[in-house]
Amino acid sequence: MPGKIKRPCSYPRCPELIESGTYCTKHAKAKDQQRGNSYQRGYNHKWRAARERYLRHNPECVHCEELREITAATVVDHIIPHKGDKRLFWDRNNWQPLCKLHHDIKTAKEDGGFGN
Repeated sequence: MPGKIKRPCSYPRCPELIESGTYCTKHAKAKDQQRGNSYQRGYNHKWRAARERYLRHNPECVHCEELREITAATVVDHIIPHKGDKRLFWDRNNWQPLCKLHHDIKTAKEDGGFGN
């Protein structure tokens, strides 16, 4: 059975072919460094306090509820990825409570697969 079809790295003029993700190993690291650390992206003490308040008022994972399961939410997810937009980052209408499993699944779908 043939393997996955490889496609080019999304970094401009990079000749590397990759099986999954967006960038080759070399450029994935460079993109991650440009992204900044969690504090630089806004996940600071102010975010942690807002997250705790939100989870106190919204304690169950919304995806588990849809499946008629009860699971504690541990993550405040941005429904629409904010990508640095502070207005979208702090918009509580763009937040949802998720368990780690459902957050990981959602993030992997948005980023193109696990391990990116």
